[in-house]
Amino acid sequence: MRVLLIGANGYIGRFVADRLLADPAVQLTALGRGDDADVRFDLASGSPGALTRFLDAVHPGVVVNCAGATRGGARELTRHNTVAVATVCEALRRSGCGARLVQIGCSAEYGPSQPGSSTAEDAVPRPGGPYGVSKLAATELVLGSGLDAVVLRVFSPAGPGTPAGSPLGRLAEAMRRAMQSGDGELRLGGLGAQRDFVDVRDVARAVHAASLSAAQGVINIGSGRAVRLRDAATTLARVAGYGGALHELDGPPGALRPVIGHPRGEAAVHRAEALGHRAESTGHHRADAMAHRVDGLGPRGDADHPAPVAYPYPDGCGSWQQADVRTARDRLGWRPRINLEESLADIWMEAACRI
Repeated sequence: MRVLLIGANGYIGRFVADRLLADPAVQLTALGRGDDADVRFDLASGSPGALTRFLDAVHPGVVVNCAGATRGGARELTRHNTVAVATVCEALRRSGCGARLVQIGCSAEYGPSQPGSSTAEDAVPRPGGPYGVSKLAATELVLGSGLDAVVLRVFSPAGPGTPAGSPLGRLAEAMRRAMQSGDGELRLGGLGAQRDFVDVRDVARAVHAASLSAAQGVINIGSGRAVRLRDAATTLARVAGYGGALHELDGPPGALRPVIGHPRGEAAVHRAEALGHRAESTGHHRADAMAHRVDGLGPRGDADHPAPVAYPYPDGCGSWQQADVRTARDRLGWRPRINLEESLADIWMEAACRI
């Protein structure tokens, strides 16, 4: 099976490429804007005709589109998330290759959900920001194209390679800085939000399964379990061996709610022990961290340099998101395998390498 992968150098695309390359039956061609792509092509500015000629030459059986933008203004998001997908759909319609399209969507297309609920694919989308709107428009273009196509609505991806600017990435970086500078406290904001985290390697498995299946329409890809950022912060602190105190800034004005930790004097001792233990044996510390999995978040300043309050999910999805993943199980034979603790441990290991 010949697969054309668009966006192979992105966060999700890299893991999709690894997964597809591990299948001996797959012949993979990468198309993108970077120098490392097999073929350089900018979907946002390239013409459908040029892409059609390439499709007719390569004749893929499946096209996987992982390309897109998560940040920027409405115009930029529309170019990279909507216009680019319009180019792909039009090129596939014109081409004689008859390829199946696997489009990566996102949970921001749904917008806010009722706390305690699981969002199924038939929920009415109400995106709360330009990113979700641009991705929803792309989904509608795919569904209305008449192509053999499926859209995987990925909830909150996590794990190795997590971008430093993402909520979990910022969390790990803030904790790294606190440990490196000897700060015994972290003040964290935005911990009340709850999100459905799914490991990026599980997302890649879902893309592989969708490439081989006949499923069409929209399919949610998530863990099926919402996790409060407060709990994620606690887990990440344990994984990191951070002995300081985590204080939650969410709550009544003037109140600091302790999440975990020790009094400031004890924190320095625990932090020194944690750092010394890691210096003695990184391998043993990783094994120990894996046995003490938890979930975690971010930075604090001091009296002279107060840390900014970070609200980590400006995605327009409110305080709660949780996927109903029964369709993925029934139509793709897919279930998530990697738990959040392992995803967070991998995020921390990458951050710790910068200490």
